[in-house]
Amino acid sequence: MQSDLTLLEQVKSGKIWGFPGGIHPPERKHLSNQTPIAQANLATHYYVPVKQHSGKEGEVLVKLGDKVLKGQPLTKPSTGLSLPVHAPTSGEVKEIKPHISAHASGAPELTLIIEADGKDDSVPAQPFNDWQAPETDALIEHIKSMGIAGLGGAAFPTYIKAHPAHDIELLIINAVECEPYITADDVLMRYHAEEIIEGVEILLHTTGAKLCLFAIEDNKPEAIEVIKKACEHKNNIDVRVVPTKYPSGGEKQLIQLLTSQQVPSKKLPIDLSIVMQNVGTAFAIKKAVIDGLPLTERVVTVTGESITNPQNLWTKLGTTVEDLVAQCGITAEKDQRLIMGGPMMGFNILDSQMPVVKATNCILAPSKYHVPPRGVEQACIRCGDCAAACPAELLPQQLLWYSKSQEHEKLEEYDLFDCIECGACAYVCPSQIPLVQYYRNSKAEIRQAEEDKAKAEKARIRFEQRQARLEREKQARLKRHQEAAERRRQALNQDDSAKDKIAAALARAKAKKQQQSEAPKETGKLEDTSTAVDNSTDAAPNQAIDPKDKVAAAIARAKAKKEQKAKQALENSKSEQAPYAESKSSPTHEAQEQATDEKTPEQIKKERVAAAIAKAKAKKAKESSNENEQAAADKSTMTEESITDKQDVDASESQALKTPEQIKKEKVAAAIAKAKAKKQQAKHNADTLTEQGNE
Repeated sequence: MQSDLTLLEQVKSGKIWGFPGGIHPPERKHLSNQTPIAQANLATHYYVPVKQHSGKEGEVLVKLGDKVLKGQPLTKPSTGLSLPVHAPTSGEVKEIKPHISAHASGAPELTLIIEADGKDDSVPAQPFNDWQAPETDALIEHIKSMGIAGLGGAAFPTYIKAHPAHDIELLIINAVECEPYITADDVLMRYHAEEIIEGVEILLHTTGAKLCLFAIEDNKPEAIEVIKKACEHKNNIDVRVVPTKYPSGGEKQLIQLLTSQQVPSKKLPIDLSIVMQNVGTAFAIKKAVIDGLPLTERVVTVTGESITNPQNLWTKLGTTVEDLVAQCGITAEKDQRLIMGGPMMGFNILDSQMPVVKATNCILAPSKYHVPPRGVEQACIRCGDCAAACPAELLPQQLLWYSKSQEHEKLEEYDLFDCIECGACAYVCPSQIPLVQYYRNSKAEIRQAEEDKAKAEKARIRFEQRQARLEREKQARLKRHQEAAERRRQALNQDDSAKDKIAAALARAKAKKQQQSEAPKETGKLEDTSTAVDNSTDAAPNQAIDPKDKVAAAIARAKAKKEQKAKQALENSKSEQAPYAESKSSPTHEAQEQATDEKTPEQIKKERVAAAIAKAKAKKAKESSNENEQAAADKSTMTEESITDKQDVDASESQALKTPEQIKKEKVAAAIAKAKAKKQQAKHNADTLTEQGNE
């Protein structure tokens, strides 16, 4: 390498350099490059994934039952790296659901299922006529709206690489197509060379590159001839023929072949002022800009020893593998494999309903003899063949160990992401170790870990921002409160009447508080006084009363009543004897005694009987008048008398715990019985007095 030469000077020298490693597998391209490109049959159903590119999926614009036309946008690009997808034919949207994806994992992706109406009607073409204008922003937006993505395999949105932020010196068109069996780019160049060169001119205009190198592998002589003829009058397009070696079609390897410069680790070609596009992408740009047609179909190679009629087909995006294989015919072996892509970098098709997408360039049905299935993995013998074959100059053996032990830091230290997954290491491995599969899994794990870390970092930042916002709001509130307090203090200092009002209000509040605190104490004193006066069971509201206290109170009342009754009976007996004593001491009594001495015994007896009867009637009348009062007194004292007569305290407690209805009935019965007893006693006393009078 001559360090004193510029990039363009080195390129214009026409020298082809080399790259380390690489292999020479059987090409097997003659199976499908002998005939022109045919048109795939119109299918009944098309399975269009919402995402067919690197980046984010777009927003679905249609719904179930909608009628669509060929070229109609089905999605709208979202923010960031995104592209729309378009209807491959006219028909009706039958379903919008997850469907198997065109990926090694086969993980379901959101898919629009269109039932074709057989007419293949299209929306009007939308060409961009003024594409040579100096201002390219509108042109780049048009390329984006047409859904153009890189057709070399990565499906990176073309509008990003077509208008890079850096100054570009060199544009490389990759037409190497180094992988065995695949001939899609070869036949595209043979039959559409002029259109490809038109697309290259558009890319030169949008990128601002000074020179374009059109790189073709030397095993494609027909394509080399027609491309050289198409650009023989183009001063800024040079054709470069590179030797057949796998993987010379890799981006970094082809740059090294053409410029002798190596893309640094974790860098991109744009850092060297280089942009690379696939030959199929250049053709799609011509169709989008000059013809006004969105990307709805591409060339797909259907080949392999088990295919009856290997060929290249213009295939609508969303066509299933089953439909393509059925059109070309297949003589299936036992345990026949179908591969999407080539034998080196392709992956096994898990379901024949897997659809063709923008990155699909080949459907391969190989024989076991030419592409034998991978054998049983054995232990690494440390032969070093993998390191010798690696075009990125990595250490596949160390990467394998760190992948198995999931030492992600070591994997990044050994530049795992510089691996282009070409499969050269696995191809030469005598132990049949699927090295690329280990590397892919480790890359996915590292990307997932980085995404999780980024999410955690965003969450931490949001939390800290929230805490800072809450603290700012708190300080703002405190400041407002302080300012309000300061304004009130200033107002008080200016208005003396306000101070008096505030002082009076504070005094009233203090007095009210003191009054409320003293009220419970006075209430307690009143309750103590009432308890001292009356020892009955008058308790505070909502306070439970012990049944034993009820019994004791009832006994005390009964004793008091009994003493009062005895005292009243004593007073009544004194009042009955007083008239009789007075009558004896009075002159009238003496006169009566004198008169009695003069009367006959019969008269005296009659008078005594009459007096006794009168006295009995008077006593009876007096007792009858007192019976009602006595009955009422007896009712109130029934429980106390019965409790007093009983000697068992437990019986007294049971009496006190009876229901009010039972107690009432017992009191009435006792009062009636006592009244009857008193009446009989009074009658007995009257009879006794009558008998005494007769005597």
